[in-house]
Amino acid sequence: ERFDFAHSPAVNHAMIAELGACRFVTEHAPILIAGPTGTGKSHLVQALGHCALRAGYEVLFISHNRLLALLHAAKATNTYERRLMQLARIDVLAIDDFGLRPMRSPQDEDFHELIAERYEKKATLVSSNLAFDEWGAAFPNKLMGAATIDRLRDGAYQIELDGETRRKPRPTPEPSESTRKASNTGSPQAAARQR
Repeated sequence: ERFDFAHSPAVNHAMIAELGACRFVTEHAPILIAGPTGTGKSHLVQALGHCALRAGYEVLFISHNRLLALLHAAKATNTYERRLMQLARIDVLAIDDFGLRPMRSPQDEDFHELIAERYEKKATLVSSNLAFDEWGAAFPNKLMGAATIDRLRDGAYQIELDGETRRKPRPTPEPSESTRKASNTGSPQAAARQR
């Protein structure tokens, strides 16, 4: 509802509004969002997840690294199948920062299993700093990567954001007169002037 379209003018406004109506959830359609750091990918994924939540759907927003850690921990406690099925049943799984760190084996297998379980059954949102044609580089097993990406792209809404980062440092405040005087009194030159 408050996405800054001026920052990414190439984005299809009508498509974003349509996605906000949550038809993608009943279509079980993936939404894939790619673009450089700071262009609003996470904001958009969270906003679409929030729309789905308000419409009564179950939503989980999680980073890709955290998702992989959850699946790994489930294997360590012998609860992998149960965790996988819990994640597979969520109406909208919003995965942020896909490929921020390349996966290692068996992370790529776990991710593939989850995407395969959700394929054509539930909506999956994925954001990434990688361009769409670079997503395969996140997988150590290229064949596994191709199969996973193929399922994600099938019937997906693809959104590519561009532009510079929206994240800017705070401007350095101008020192006040009292701050300048206080800093001058502590220097050897200021002490010499006071004598």
